[in-house]
Amino acid sequence: MRFKGLDLNLLVAFDVLMTTRSVSRSAEQLHLSQPAMSSALGRLRDYFGDDLLIQQGKRMFPTAYAESLMPMVHDVLRKVDAVITTSTNFDPATSQRTFRIIASDYVTAAVIAPLVRTLAVIAPQIKIEAVLPSDGSAELIAQGAFDLLITPEEFISPGQPAELLFEEQHVFVGWKGNPIFADKLTEQVVMAASHVGVHMGNQRTSAFADSMMEKAGRFRQIDVIASSFTIVPWFLIETNRIALMHERLARRMADMFPLAIAQIPFPFPSMREMIQFNRTRSGDEGLIWLRERLREEGAMPQP
Repeated sequence: MRFKGLDLNLLVAFDVLMTTRSVSRSAEQLHLSQPAMSSALGRLRDYFGDDLLIQQGKRMFPTAYAESLMPMVHDVLRKVDAVITTSTNFDPATSQRTFRIIASDYVTAAVIAPLVRTLAVIAPQIKIEAVLPSDGSAELIAQGAFDLLITPEEFISPGQPAELLFEEQHVFVGWKGNPIFADKLTEQVVMAASHVGVHMGNQRTSAFADSMMEKAGRFRQIDVIASSFTIVPWFLIETNRIALMHERLARRMADMFPLAIAQIPFPFPSMREMIQFNRTRSGDEGLIWLRERLREEGAMPQP
């Protein structure tokens, strides 16, 4: 379909080219041959009268004009996507839709993985793509590139709607053979112990529990720093180290590893885990359904 002489399919090609900055990767993503993708870029250049992408060495870089077009094209495609998804009746039993979710390894293991097992029965053709958060997660939601972002309340973007998924408590976790767990934990014992901390992302951001400890002036001896919660048990087993962990994840991990769990022996805030989505998807029946399933899973009694 053409609009004012422009094949509107080329807008999709433009969007992918600007994201990948590679003809070959764009062709792969759009399931086209490389010559067809090169032809699409040539037609875009002819229509806009600009190079759009310039080869420098082995990399391609957008021109200033292409940079100015990018947010407008993103916005157009996002609105078209919203029209398509909200105008179609959603039936989970027959839908073949793919939902793209940004979530931490903790949320993926504790909530999304159990939900996927449920979906295999009630929505067998639905696909879930879960990726870890990054510094650009909020922008991916704003662009409509991903459907949902699940993140602590402190990290949500004020520019898009968000709703509570669940509130999470934290516990101390350690190897079952760790003598610290022979008696009830005290604050003195906790502060004298060796700890495993978690720093995430390129900015090495402290996990919620670790940052709350620091804000309260409780500075621990952290001897190991992990990049994700799912590898923490490997740093605890057969050692006297302990770690702060989300209770949901800790109890699931205790089914697979020889771990002991103890309550925190001093006041500690709960963590509000939120679901954020693009405001243009507010009426999306599929996302409304998925968010409800996530809330149900988050409210399930812990093992």
